Amino acid sequence: MNISRKIAGTIGGFCLLASALAAPALAHHSFAMFDQTQITKKANVTVSEFRYTNPHSFVVVNVRENGKVKRYVFECNSINMMGRAGWKFNTIKAGDKVDVTFYPLRNGKPGGMLKTIKIPDGRTLNAW
Repeated sequence: MNISRKIAGTIGGFCLLASALAAPALAHHSFAMFDQTQITKKANVTVSEFRYTNPHSFVVVNVRENGKVKRYVFECNSINMMGRAGWKFNTIKAGDKVDVTFYPLRNGKPGGMLKTIKIPDGRTLNAW
């Protein structure tokens, strides 16, 4: 009986250790870098890149402002959640003209957390 308890204790200890080591992999970053009290809109911008990937997808667009082109990078949800909202890997592609609404970065740099996007076929999709 003592041997069984020692084996069970050892296995339990290894399981706890494995859980403790795996915990950082379950961590998720904060969304504090986005100002979720502000919504910004940009119309008729050009898609530069669409990265449909986990843990978060990204939409990169070129925005013409004051005669110059700025690159905006927008963070989106996971492909699982985006798929439920109607997204596919080929929903948008480089060169597409889209309208975006997003929560801007707090530091004022171009980009943020994408809220919605109106794609060329006229549909408006949620990114979260």
